Amino acid sequence: MGRIRILSDTVANKIAAGEVVERPASVVKELLENSLDAGASEFRIEVEAGGRRLIRLADDGSGMLRDDALLAFERHATSKLADVKDLLSIATLGFRGEALPSIASVSRLLLETRSPEEQSGTAVEFAGGKLLRCDEAALGAGTVITIRDLFFNVPARKKFLRSEQTEIAHIASLVTHYSLAHPGKTFVLRHNNAELLSVTPVATLRERVFQVFGSQILDDLVDLGDRNRDLNMPTEPEEPQFTRRFRLRGFVSGPQVQKYNRNSIYLFVNGRLIRDRLLLHAISAAYHNLMPPACYPFALLFLDCDAEEVDVNVHPSKTEVRFRHGSVVHDFVRDTIRDILMAQRPASNIPAPTPPQPGAGLPFSEFSQRIESMNFPSFSAAAASTDTAVLPEFILRRPVSPEPRFEFEPAPPTQKLAMPDTHGPLFPDAEPLSPESLDALSDLRPLGQIHDSFIIAAGRDGLWIIDQHVAHERILFEQVLAQRASGGTESQRLLVPLVIGLSAAQQIEYARIAEELDALGFETEPFGNRTVAVKAAPAGIPAPEIEKVLFEILEISERELRGASLDDVRRAMAASIACRAAIKINMRLEPAKIDWLLRSLAATSCPMSCPHGRPIALRYSTRDILKSFHRI
Repeated sequence: MGRIRILSDTVANKIAAGEVVERPASVVKELLENSLDAGASEFRIEVEAGGRRLIRLADDGSGMLRDDALLAFERHATSKLADVKDLLSIATLGFRGEALPSIASVSRLLLETRSPEEQSGTAVEFAGGKLLRCDEAALGAGTVITIRDLFFNVPARKKFLRSEQTEIAHIASLVTHYSLAHPGKTFVLRHNNAELLSVTPVATLRERVFQVFGSQILDDLVDLGDRNRDLNMPTEPEEPQFTRRFRLRGFVSGPQVQKYNRNSIYLFVNGRLIRDRLLLHAISAAYHNLMPPACYPFALLFLDCDAEEVDVNVHPSKTEVRFRHGSVVHDFVRDTIRDILMAQRPASNIPAPTPPQPGAGLPFSEFSQRIESMNFPSFSAAAASTDTAVLPEFILRRPVSPEPRFEFEPAPPTQKLAMPDTHGPLFPDAEPLSPESLDALSDLRPLGQIHDSFIIAAGRDGLWIIDQHVAHERILFEQVLAQRASGGTESQRLLVPLVIGLSAAQQIEYARIAEELDALGFETEPFGNRTVAVKAAPAGIPAPEIEKVLFEILEISERELRGASLDDVRRAMAASIACRAAIKINMRLEPAKIDWLLRSLAATSCPMSCPHGRPIALRYSTRDILKSFHRI
């Protein structure tokens, strides 16, 4: 007997479910796309236990005839393709005919549907892929699909699901995406009887962005308008040249909006929600030299092109696409965003530095290149200018009282630590702070500041340059963790509570970490639907920074913290608080403040780097100084 056999439909459907149904959000995606293809204008989604217990979607679309309701659960049964040529110009969101049979094979599914062509509707029920009943029912027009006990018959798959908060966050993000893509439709999402999203039809995309994100995000966005470009496509020498039209619309943020992950980038191609590396790279290229490399903008982009130009049949979940002329698409998106940013010159919300007195030192063009390479979170390259007045006057303050004179003696050779800096360090021979140099910190004699950003100090082992922002950030980071461990976190009460609007995904994250926020010094409470009132914040955070800190904490992506311990989450939150509360660059410090900063840094457990991994201090060793002057 041969070894090769044909799989049963039950096994084949479960294999297909492994490709199509990754998690509850995958089910919602397939059902939502089918409803959109059916012409629905209203979508009501109910979820329980993150989608494990219940997923129900009701729409007012075209519904199905009785025969079609049964046939839809056969593998590769679809109303959207008739010929192989149709694969070259797919205009619908669904087309593979795998969604319903795959979902039915791993859940208890009830389909209730009625087409306007029939007087009565049809109710079809499946359990683990087996048909239980098909009855006539009195139903309104449209379709309701109820899915219970997802993966009840595949326990191994169920074990790989994440927490309830994580799964509903994926669903909320998905529904939010499609609500942005269809501003003229109604979307309602409820989880455990709590409303997460409710948007009604509006006339413009701008109004939908306001509904979902609020006015604060909208004020920072630049409208791309409706950009069309006819491009001549390259062909083989023997083929005639042809023209394709590409259309790009949506919103992008100014360079002053800097996110720490890609969660705020929403991409659609011909109305299809996608994840595409080509377009993500084009967006990053548009912001090149406008924001630090590790930061990302907010972007809501809709790219429309001829169906022949994009292949959507490259992945079972239909979230990946392949462009026929990828380089053309990449350059079109990059150039369009770049041109609009250059034309609009969106204003930064970073306060302008204090103008200097006459006699500024280092040219700004040289100094700004060094600052950019250091990737400060509070510095925006978009604020850069060729005007030397942007930088304060060079100041080198002398000590208040005479200090003993250092006696320079030949210093032993030191092993240099490599710095991963593509632009080179500010001082070519300077070394990052090494653990062997920790004792020297307490003996440093501060000489002053350079451009009100870096502390210059002398020590027995050489000249030191300390970044005042990241040094203070390390000090505050350890203080926040120590106070959290002892339960004595210092807070500052606000005269007027700060009311912050959240997206659906942010509301879920807030519910997950609310207790930890309170332990770190925040006092918050829900204030209506998708709104939080902040009554107190950790001491030291300036009032304008409180909202930014909260959003940074909420935007810690689930992917980054997948599998992370509570301690890892706590440290990430403490790093955000410390960064916002720390002394900034372009800030003049009094000698007493500089002395305190150096002493406090020496007392930390890890004075070599800030919580984000950047070096805090560089040392120009005595040996290198003597060598430079040909003394040794």
